[in-house]
Amino acid sequence: MELNAPTAGFLGAPVVTDPARVDADVAILGVPHGTPYPHAGSTAGCAEAPAAVRRRSQRLAAFRGNHDFDTDGPMLPLDGAPRLVDAGDVPGEPFDGAGNGRRTTDAVAALLARGALPICIGGDDSVPIPILRAFAGQAPVTVLQVDAHLDFRDEVDGVREGYSSPMRRASEMSHVARIVQVGLRGVGSARPSDVVDDRDAGNLLVTARELHERGVPWLLTQLADDRIFLSFDCDGLDPSVMPAVSALAPGGLRYEEASELLLGIGPRMVGAVFTEYVPALDRNEVSALVVARLMVTLLSRRDS
Repeated sequence: MELNAPTAGFLGAPVVTDPARVDADVAILGVPHGTPYPHAGSTAGCAEAPAAVRRRSQRLAAFRGNHDFDTDGPMLPLDGAPRLVDAGDVPGEPFDGAGNGRRTTDAVAALLARGALPICIGGDDSVPIPILRAFAGQAPVTVLQVDAHLDFRDEVDGVREGYSSPMRRASEMSHVARIVQVGLRGVGSARPSDVVDDRDAGNLLVTARELHERGVPWLLTQLADDRIFLSFDCDGLDPSVMPAVSALAPGGLRYEEASELLLGIGPRMVGAVFTEYVPALDRNEVSALVVARLMVTLLSRRDS
């Protein structure tokens, strides 16, 4: 399957849109479209996120190899690990949920077969579902979800794979050992019974307040030596850090906490996806810069 080519690769990386030809340690993959609800609302703008993040990353590309004080080392040297390519975007249509899902799973599975670690840019928070399905048959993973919301609804308006349900669907996958959910706060679509079901499934729920009080080092101990798939909903961050999201909630993770967490999971990460960034709400591309910087943070510790 040939993927859609971006205007320019993330952080100036070479573009290889045929997954069967990817020869790299890490592949950036845009997943603009997931499974919609009958009334998409503000999340419809998430489809523009892959292009916006790539565009903002071009301004960072000039600094590759320069010292990065967030990681106390060079910011992704042009030579050496990790070898990075941009695989382009999964083709999709706004209202073709089933087709979008199949194409996404196929694209991620093809990258995994080539030995590339997929770092994906969504799209709304339905796209983690088909991405995670591509890991079937591999060793079990722990899903680390950063999100203000539980995302454990079984269905909304008859839709079972929309953006309110990714963690419910993930919990049903045999290759997902457990889910650690971080940044929970405020009110969303979760019903009291969803919270009970989530905890009964053996998942760890960590509110933003608890993370502020106990700290990221404590959270990292809860992850042990698990293989980590990161599902990062941008509204997990505080609005002062990440204002351009579809569901603002005060009291979220600080940038420093998110960066420390991503540095801490390091080489245990087997894949990642960033979701729910809405470029139309992004003044001065501040939120696009946050996503790009967090992706760089992930990449900087792949071999540590």
